[in-house]
Amino acid sequence: MDTVHHLDDGTIQKWNGECHFGWVLGGRAIQDVRIRPKRPAPSTMYGTTLRIFDPGIDGWHIIWNDPLNQDHSRQIGRAEGKDIVQLGSDSHGLKTRWRFTETTADSFHWIGEERSSESDLWQITYEHFARRQNPEAS
Repeated sequence: MDTVHHLDDGTIQKWNGECHFGWVLGGRAIQDVRIRPKRPAPSTMYGTTLRIFDPGIDGWHIIWNDPLNQDHSRQIGRAEGKDIVQLGSDSHGLKTRWRFTETTADSFHWIGEERSSESDLWQITYEHFARRQNPEAS
């Protein structure tokens, strides 16, 4: 996965990382694990997301946690057309929106956005460009 971090001053940071997805809890939930090595330092992040479908809301309860940096987010996710959109808030009180777009069998574009309570505008903070790795290449 290639990541672009959009900073408040308009600069960007880029790095590579890994993202592993799989069904867990007997097929009742989807979990991903995101790993970002220490490039650029000290941007290390090891986080996990658990997504559990709730037919009562026709959506997913989503919990993301990065225990290394003591950061977390809770969201509700739903399909919007061809995209998946997750809305919630993070541990800093900011509203969050994660959008999964341009999804194919082998790739997707994951856009992370936030907005403060003073703003109605979403600000892109992260973009992740994920692609399935060929198992023979590992």
